[in-house]
Amino acid sequence: MGLDMYLTAKRYLSDYDEEEKAIKKRLSSMAQFKGLNVRDVVAEVGYWRKANHIHKWFVDNVQSGKDDCGDYYVSTEKLAALKDLCESVLKDHKLGKAALPTESGFFFGSTDYDAPYFDDVEETAKIIEKALALDHSKWEVYYHSSW
Repeated sequence: MGLDMYLTAKRYLSDYDEEEKAIKKRLSSMAQFKGLNVRDVVAEVGYWRKANHIHKWFVDNVQSGKDDCGDYYVSTEKLAALKDLCESVLKDHKLGKAALPTESGFFFGSTDYDAPYFDDVEETAKIIEKALALDHSKWEVYYHSSW
């Protein structure tokens, strides 16, 4: 039990694109998809556990303040902003409290600005880098949390 956070990439598979048709055909030939029309592919880009300061950033900057465990689209601009913010905090730890403040909550983890806090910031920068490397003409990025 606790705060689990996911960054996923979703790709719609068109019947009009040869590469996407081939992906659909391969997936549809798998036993568990027999008879089903595979429409989308979802891949996990990153996962966090109890990184409440990162969750707070998504709630404030992507979810319009609504903390409701929904799926929220994250634009490349927002991803780039978070990556820049993480890199700034990693260069100067004193920025953490103002730039990426922690947030308490039911099983949300520690609110200390300690080594695990900065480990989460570093991991976030790596996750966001992977997300930014995707072909955004084909993939959409979403944030989801649960507790």
